[in-house]
Amino acid sequence: LKEENASLRSKISKLQILSETQADKMRKLERKLEENKIKEEKEAQDLEAMVQHVEQNLQLMTKRAVKAENSATKLKQENALLQVQLKNYKMENEALRSGQSASLAVVKQNADTALQNLLTVITNSRSSIKQLVSGAESLQLVADLLKSIDRISEVSEDGQ
Repeated sequence: LKEENASLRSKISKLQILSETQADKMRKLERKLEENKIKEEKEAQDLEAMVQHVEQNLQLMTKRAVKAENSATKLKQENALLQVQLKNYKMENEALRSGQSASLAVVKQNADTALQNLLTVITNSRSSIKQLVSGAESLQLVADLLKSIDRISEVSEDGQ
């Protein structure tokens, strides 16, 4: 009975040691799990902040694109108006050549003014078109970035 009792005590002692070892492993795993949760939360917050930043940039670029489109429309209207003025000046110039009223100097001055206005409109139009193209390229870059963020989040979910 004493031998059996000693054997049982030995088994109990071994089981207690095994239980303590497993409890230690369990605590370590719980700590590691908590660390991983904190790390994932931080990564999710960082990703959310990046997405918000990209969305803000996208809104800003959209506003710029709209502004550039409005500017281009306005310049087209100015261009059309100047074309009409130029046509009128040319007609007046022709009338002067055929001996009708108005001074040649005034017509030349009007034509020069129209030409200067036309050149200014052309220069402004080119600038606005360049801004519009730049805005479109920026929007494409943001769209590509958002696509890559989706891929990153898909990889993160698969990697878990």
